[in-house]
Amino acid sequence: MYWFAFIGNSLILKKNGEHYEVPQGEVPPTPTHTGGLAEGLTTMELRASYNVLPYPLHNMAGKGAELLYWDSNTRYCGHCGAPMERSTDISKRCTNCGKEVWPQVAPAIIVRILKKAITDTEGDILEPEKILLVHARNFRHADRYGLVAGFVETGETLEQCVEREVMEETHLRITNLRYFGSQPWPYPSGIMIGFTADYDSGELHLQDEELSRGGWFDRNHLPEIPDKMSIARKLIDDWILRR
Repeated sequence: MYWFAFIGNSLILKKNGEHYEVPQGEVPPTPTHTGGLAEGLTTMELRASYNVLPYPLHNMAGKGAELLYWDSNTRYCGHCGAPMERSTDISKRCTNCGKEVWPQVAPAIIVRILKKAITDTEGDILEPEKILLVHARNFRHADRYGLVAGFVETGETLEQCVEREVMEETHLRITNLRYFGSQPWPYPSGIMIGFTADYDSGELHLQDEELSRGGWFDRNHLPEIPDKMSIARKLIDDWILRR
């Protein structure tokens, strides 16, 4: 039996040299009476654990973190204020009015935008194909660039969200919008839906409230890009390898 136990936002892991594992056994890992952990146990931020755990186990840990977040924010009924109690593994029912609630997932889009190569009449490349990369003000790494992204608003499709976010953040119009893939994003309770698109028209003008830097980059002159765990990196790597 695996135990996905957390202290705050950090996952308890078993460490053996440079190797990390999710604790197993009949008894869950818990802090000692002094507040520490038993020998061989350590903690690691959930996002960082992606790099040391098998992908299926990291996803399970992410789901556990999302359920804990949901549980802590649904102690009382939003309708009448009475205590909520668990009715299934992923639902609660109000002890007074019977209102039921389930974990909420916040969908967000992320999009890779490419500008086609410019060639002369002979077919020789004057400017290579380029990708739009931006630095959001909320990035935790000062020099890292990523892709345009944003949350889906009520009443809009995923495609409408992509077009709106691109226009709001860059003032660009896109075309040839295509679905790429998705990724659970339990920080704390999201899912990222990835798209690809081609530049259509407009001059790059960044939304100052959201983005501090951005521009078009070719494959040979890329800035620091996201970790391999993220769908942003998967979108970028897919383009780098597709020549």
